[in-house]
Amino acid sequence: MPAGSALWESFFHKSLLGGGDVFVGLGNYVALFTNPGFLGALGVTVLFTILINPIQVGVAFLLAVLYTKRSAGSRVWRSLVILPIAVPPAVSAVIWSVIYRPDGLANSFLSLVGIPPQPFLTSQQQALWCIIVLLSWIGVGYWMLFLIAGLNDIPHSYYEAASLDGASAWRQLWSITFPLLRRPLAFVLVADTVSNFLVFAPVQILTKGGPQGATNLLMYDIYNRAYTLGDLNKAQAEVIILVLLTVAVVAVQFRLLRSEES
Repeated sequence: MPAGSALWESFFHKSLLGGGDVFVGLGNYVALFTNPGFLGALGVTVLFTILINPIQVGVAFLLAVLYTKRSAGSRVWRSLVILPIAVPPAVSAVIWSVIYRPDGLANSFLSLVGIPPQPFLTSQQQALWCIIVLLSWIGVGYWMLFLIAGLNDIPHSYYEAASLDGASAWRQLWSITFPLLRRPLAFVLVADTVSNFLVFAPVQILTKGGPQGATNLLMYDIYNRAYTLGDLNKAQAEVIILVLLTVAVVAVQFRLLRSEES
């Protein structure tokens, strides 16, 4: 019902003169795709997704493999990686806003290794990466849990047999772990993609889409268009575009994963 309502309202425009909604068909969509601000937000969102998904899934996979090894201290380190999950995203954003301050922890650490202070959130080149680091700090441990569960379902006898045959650790990873972990990896990739398309709180708290639109993701642009500019109809159209973009990306991922399985 909310999706249907958003689709229906996206075909209307509130008329200040007429005092009501006027049917404009695809007019709101045409207006968005001729709006530089929306096109910029769309480009930033696509770039953000391309960058963050491989980072989060790759790091989560490596940590899952590392922390399923029966080595000293692995459970302690695993617990520390999982700990950020318990912190609400808004609180995490506030913590990292302190870290990214000019006199914050990040610049203090950089000064120890001889690197000059960095602007971080006020830099058009660094701000998006700062958001990626924050979201990875929150999300990697969460996705790692699913991959650890998948790794624990792989019979240990497979690795024992491979070791007897002389297979190296890399060969075991490529020939045993990857094929048998494909379904959990597929779930994590799809869920992580959807989650990153819906990022809002860190952007709203840390950068408000800036500097110069460098972190203006679609979810924040929708919020800004609806509640700052008061253009609810175009915001609804933008919601539909975001949904279609998410469905398209997820469909491509499923298609690629299915073709690999076949």
